[in-house]
Amino acid sequence: MAGTDGRFIDRQSTRVHYAALVPSDRRTDSGIAVPVVATDSGPHDLGLPGEFPFTRGARADGYRSRPWTMRQYAGFASAEETNGRFRLLLERGQTGLSVAFDLPTQLGLDSDDPRAAGEVGRTGVGIDSVEDMARLFDGIPLGEGVSTSMTINAPASLLLLLYELVGTGQGADPSDLRGTIQNDILKEYCARGNYIFPPRPSMRLTTDTFRYASARLPRFNTISISGYHIREAGSTAVQELAFTLANGIAYVEAAIAAGLAVDDFAARLSFFFNAHNDVFQEIAKFRAARRLWAHIMRDRFGALDPRSQALRFHAQTGGSTLTAQQPEVNIVRVALQAFSAVAGGCQSLHTNGFDEALALPTEHSATLALRTQQVLAFEAGTTATTDPFGGSYYIEMLTDELERGAQALIAEIDGMGGAVAAIESGAMQDRIEEAAFAYQRGIEDGSVVVVGVNRYQDAGRVEPELHRLDPAAERRQAERTQAFRAGRNADEAAARLAEVRAAAVASDVNLLDPMRAALAGRCTIGEICEVLREEWGTHDALIAGGR
Repeated sequence: MAGTDGRFIDRQSTRVHYAALVPSDRRTDSGIAVPVVATDSGPHDLGLPGEFPFTRGARADGYRSRPWTMRQYAGFASAEETNGRFRLLLERGQTGLSVAFDLPTQLGLDSDDPRAAGEVGRTGVGIDSVEDMARLFDGIPLGEGVSTSMTINAPASLLLLLYELVGTGQGADPSDLRGTIQNDILKEYCARGNYIFPPRPSMRLTTDTFRYASARLPRFNTISISGYHIREAGSTAVQELAFTLANGIAYVEAAIAAGLAVDDFAARLSFFFNAHNDVFQEIAKFRAARRLWAHIMRDRFGALDPRSQALRFHAQTGGSTLTAQQPEVNIVRVALQAFSAVAGGCQSLHTNGFDEALALPTEHSATLALRTQQVLAFEAGTTATTDPFGGSYYIEMLTDELERGAQALIAEIDGMGGAVAAIESGAMQDRIEEAAFAYQRGIEDGSVVVVGVNRYQDAGRVEPELHRLDPAAERRQAERTQAFRAGRNADEAAARLAEVRAAAVASDVNLLDPMRAALAGRCTIGEICEVLREEWGTHDALIAGGR
């Protein structure tokens, strides 16, 4: 019989058939056409949770035995102040640590370096030496189940070594130390910009870290291949998927070229994705990422261990989606984004504070962000079943379309010679910039709605209490670093730096061994990075991209 809206209803099958499909005038940010109503477009490459191709989840029981790790990102001012924030969040139920480092640390500059002026402790904690690292984790036993994520890239190997030195200094066995270092330098070149050295010597540091950690720190994830910053730079969801996995392919190829067997290191690879605003596209994106990676690892690299095939990921809610206007609306955005990450099967999650478009989060906003995760875990029913949206016509359609789009982009990158070549030519950066421009143009012409910004503005301005940094903190940290150098054996430090220099130009030495000796000999991060700058040079994006 005919329905009142012109549809034809087959009551025996209970399916709704359209006499003619209504053309879709809606698309996701990746250009995927959104139907008025989704129908079964199968068959789909699903499998069961915990089994190849892991579309439905990396673990068979999802969150039944334990929820995701609640890992709130924190770091500011001094090591002592950041330690205090860590302790507060742990007391309030956080289940993992996540360290934000300041810009000088990310760029391999000591806090007393003139190039660091004005930036020490502002966007994270400043760490120059083993003493700073010891203060950061004072009273937090690193070998007793603590899992620490460190968002650090160009000098990631040095921060990993400092973590090891502090952990063993507390009496822990290196094999008991757990956590993740981001260590994803390729996304710095294509999206974020916090690089030091050219891509190819940077890739050597990455593979040396794989080898070192495999032998000494077997429970540490040696890389978190990041799509988060690619999305923050303005990419679409398809581009976030494709460029992240293309970078992952480059890391695997580099490790194999360095003599590592794929199943000896691939299980310690992890990923980091953005949880953005389109809830359904985000859920599908996480499912597509697992399926794509499983096929890449098995079919391209011959990985046999299911742990090497299973993509595990951390998610963070979208910082670029937060608005300074009506900042409390960000609480809603963060909750929905976090829900998409959980429904998509993340292994750990950070939820942003609602005030982060204005300043570093206060204790109040950081606690509220953590409580958002706790409500999701313990009140919202999200841990009851694995892949709750699996089988949804719309989710399966989006998963398939995101996979197809990402596969096509990965094939293009392969045709350019891989991710490193695509980055060196500027091709990857150009695609991201084009997408970012299109999105901003949509905000300006009103076709993209941002509540409180270009629609539903509120003349009454909310002024939340903001976190304020102590302006004297930078001076204190610089003085502390100078005192650290003055109190060491200068000849021993010089000898250790000479060993790093020799290893930097050798092809058969793992750089992490002499770097660990240098850090233990009271050399600073900035001193070691300066030696590498002198031997390897620095990366200039304009020259490298020919722009």
